[in-house]
Amino acid sequence: MYTSFYDLNAKPFQLKPDPDFFFGSAGHKRAMAYLEYGMAQEEGFIIITGEVGAGKTTLVRNLFKKMESEKIVAAQIANTSLNSDDTLRIVSAAFGLPFENLTKASLLIGIEKFLLQCDQNEKRALLVVDEAQNLSSHTVEELRMLSNYQTDKKPLLQTFLLGQPEFRKTLLGEDMKQLRQRVSATYHLGPMNSSETRSYIEHRLNTAGWNDNPSFSQDAFDAIYDYTGGIPRKINTLCERLLLMGCLEELHNFSATEVNDVIRDILHEYDMPIVEETTTLEINTLKVSDTTSDTSTKTDTKLKKMNDRLGNMENSISSVLDLLKKVLSSSTVKKKFHKRKPQTIKFNRDSRVKQSVRG
Repeated sequence: MYTSFYDLNAKPFQLKPDPDFFFGSAGHKRAMAYLEYGMAQEEGFIIITGEVGAGKTTLVRNLFKKMESEKIVAAQIANTSLNSDDTLRIVSAAFGLPFENLTKASLLIGIEKFLLQCDQNEKRALLVVDEAQNLSSHTVEELRMLSNYQTDKKPLLQTFLLGQPEFRKTLLGEDMKQLRQRVSATYHLGPMNSSETRSYIEHRLNTAGWNDNPSFSQDAFDAIYDYTGGIPRKINTLCERLLLMGCLEELHNFSATEVNDVIRDILHEYDMPIVEETTTLEINTLKVSDTTSDTSTKTDTKLKKMNDRLGNMENSISSVLDLLKKVLSSSTVKKKFHKRKPQTIKFNRDSRVKQSVRG
């Protein structure tokens, strides 16, 4: 929609990892250097960690783009919340090998034959495991065992492990000693700084054929950085929404005002489920909410329902208090107090009280 309005030849902020839009920030360049070094070693594990949306997958795909594809047989798996046997099936499937109704031994034999075939064809087998923080220690060990397949000269499989920061804690475990000894390169990919964030946005726009339409003021870039913290995926999400809003409202210039309007919309969307579950938050949010007429109608309805509930509760409490006063002031109760020692009155044994309270 907005691509034609802004005369772009592609969507610059799509969430799909696309090596054509790769931006080499200082952190991404260092990470790429570590990857290239690890690949040159032709052995071991290469580990890249980073926050959600930091650009780990895009980094690896950019590396694949630079490599000679005819010499690399690469497979990638992203579903890592599996036991070790199922992970072997996923690995087999990723390389295009049979995997259904096979025993673990059959899976391993099939993988070994495939790796030997790759070596005979002078090709390198590369396994990329995304979301590695979800791997159990048993599954990590199973992947490590695959690195034991080798010829007299070199290993037959190299593995990239991409994960969130907590994966580094997994690697520090006592049962990870053997894996750590086989790591040839590791790097933690951090967020971009403010100036890199601006360069990142302009790079993606230029790649999509941008001609300064729309334009961005400096405070717009500052507002984008303040909200996203320099995380590429968050930048893409915000800028995608910003361009869509600009198209709908026919805007050709973005300042911090427009950026903050979009941010408020995003925060409002994510807050709504929480607000509906918490009465206090709901009341406070509805008082300050600045929404459309349709949302205002829904807000009035919610407030009316809450007022009705509160009114019913107040009426019930008043009725119970009046009833208790009458019971306590009755002569029968007073006589019982004089004849017996002081004790706690158990109103739940009085059928009249029960009926009144229920009413």
